[in-house]
Amino acid sequence: MIAMKESVKVMDSVQNSRPEVVKRARVPVAHPLLAMMGMLIGGFVGMFSETSLNIALPQLMTRLNVSTATIQWLVTGYMLMVGVVLPLSSIITKWFTTRQVILFALVDFAIGAVISASAPGFGVLLLGRMIQGIATGLILPLMFTVAMQIFPPYKLGAAMGMVGLVIMFAPAVGPTLAGLVLGIASWRWIFWLFVPFLVIAFIFAVTSLANIAPVTRPKVDFLSIILSTLGFGSLVLGVSLASDHGWGSLPVIGSLIVGILILAWYTHRQLTMPKPILNLRAFAIPGFRIGASLVMINFGIILSAMYLLPMYIQRGLLIPVALTGIIMFPGGVMNAVVSAISGRLYDRVGAQGPARLGFIISMVGALMLALTSAHSVIGYVIMAHIILMIGAPLAMSPSQTHGLNALTGPIAADGSAIMNTLQQIVGAIATAIATSLLGIGQLAANNSGLHGAMAFVHGTHYGFYFTFILALVGFLLALRLPKSEAK
Repeated sequence: MIAMKESVKVMDSVQNSRPEVVKRARVPVAHPLLAMMGMLIGGFVGMFSETSLNIALPQLMTRLNVSTATIQWLVTGYMLMVGVVLPLSSIITKWFTTRQVILFALVDFAIGAVISASAPGFGVLLLGRMIQGIATGLILPLMFTVAMQIFPPYKLGAAMGMVGLVIMFAPAVGPTLAGLVLGIASWRWIFWLFVPFLVIAFIFAVTSLANIAPVTRPKVDFLSIILSTLGFGSLVLGVSLASDHGWGSLPVIGSLIVGILILAWYTHRQLTMPKPILNLRAFAIPGFRIGASLVMINFGIILSAMYLLPMYIQRGLLIPVALTGIIMFPGGVMNAVVSAISGRLYDRVGAQGPARLGFIISMVGALMLALTSAHSVIGYVIMAHIILMIGAPLAMSPSQTHGLNALTGPIAADGSAIMNTLQQIVGAIATAIATSLLGIGQLAANNSGLHGAMAFVHGTHYGFYFTFILALVGFLLALRLPKSEAK
């Protein structure tokens, strides 16, 4: 005990003698929270938009006269555009100031929201969604990069927990708020409601946000931009087409092969260029590699479950859309609470414990959802959702902070862009796979003599088992996290 006290005194003396290293932020600003507020609101709207339409998909299928495989593009198309823009965020922030990028993104999102709200058909609605995806792709990485720069190290866990709260709470509460809107108004109001929040975010960005990195305007490698766009686009396209054409079809296999080959070319180019658009050498650092992988898996868990659950409640349990939103509300609240706590847990105990426990809890929640039926009690569904919303955010923020904290210097911005890019791409792929498995499960049920709600529930089981497998893989990977963190 005496030795421990002496150790604490030594650490305190070191911190007091080196305040510029331990206590000061890399880029000190007068009011860090105000500086972040515009991005946090914009990021919340962006992430809210990822899942807010999930609860309206059954209604939109009828109103727009499209199939399940087609309607999923409102989700995967949005995330695909986010994934395409994210790799470019690093080079964009070297050409334009932080404020310029954020202000453009907020205006862009508002334009996309207006287009979606007034869309006469599916094509225009999808266009508006993809325009919104551009904005989210710009805002997401900057939230992490700016937070890493303007908050001191001893507040980093709490700051990342705050960002994690936006990332995790928004998509979780999206179906709830959207369900309430759909209970009293048209689906178009989901998009109209984005606009006032974006105006508030714009005001915060104008008044409080400053540039946190020098504008160097390096040479732009347009070939890398083309390869990134085509590679990620082909990959998501191939997985999405599987819902209509089957995994063994020529369009699916062809798109996947083309995507993999182009991304291999893109990766080789980034690793051999002296100044790459995206510094993939970050994956050479074990801490980042593990943290980024855990974040990708966790996001796949969230997106696949949040895509399936509202449809299961409406088409499996035959519950009205407004009540569906209320059913999903407790899980959204739990998500917010755990997201806020998990960042502080990293400051105290590191990433290992919270991540492992989070994935175990996620497995329990996913398994409970996979064991539902067309006659399940609503309380059981709510409990399963709550358990899943405890596990996923418990693992997310510590894993994210562990990965980004392993990077220092200019590569930190690339790490944020890499992590968020792959997070969105994996989310799009996970949603597409869940859609495909839903269709496969329904077909198997129909062949067994089941139809209607019972067949649809059988299809969701296939999707929820996929969510369970993701959580299992995440847990196995979390076993490689270190016991302690370097502060």
